[in-house]
Amino acid sequence: MRFHALQHVSSETPGLLAGEIRERGFALRTTALYDHEPLPSTGEFDVLIVLGGPMSIHDEAEYPWLRDEKELIAAAIREGKKVLGICLGAQLIAAVCGARVYPNPQK
Repeated sequence: MRFHALQHVSSETPGLLAGEIRERGFALRTTALYDHEPLPSTGEFDVLIVLGGPMSIHDEAEYPWLRDEKELIAAAIREGKKVLGICLGAQLIAAVCGARVYPNPQK
């Protein structure tokens, strides 16, 4: 099984997931979006992990790669891939599935 993680900032890594994935003998690749690395195609992974980050899913003007990332997430879901979202990643998944994502009025 091939795992691929989308990383938004250097401090948000696959962490413990990386160890578990590799310990079980699976491959894990990472795309550093903050370093402008190109997104993978859906044919390059079986499981997509979308990590967290401090930006909003609506910050496409500041982070133009968010638009392409949303398209990749939507394609992965359409193709029946397993997709796991953590924090920002969960918000991105919710948005591409049609949910309204907005700031919580309470901190």
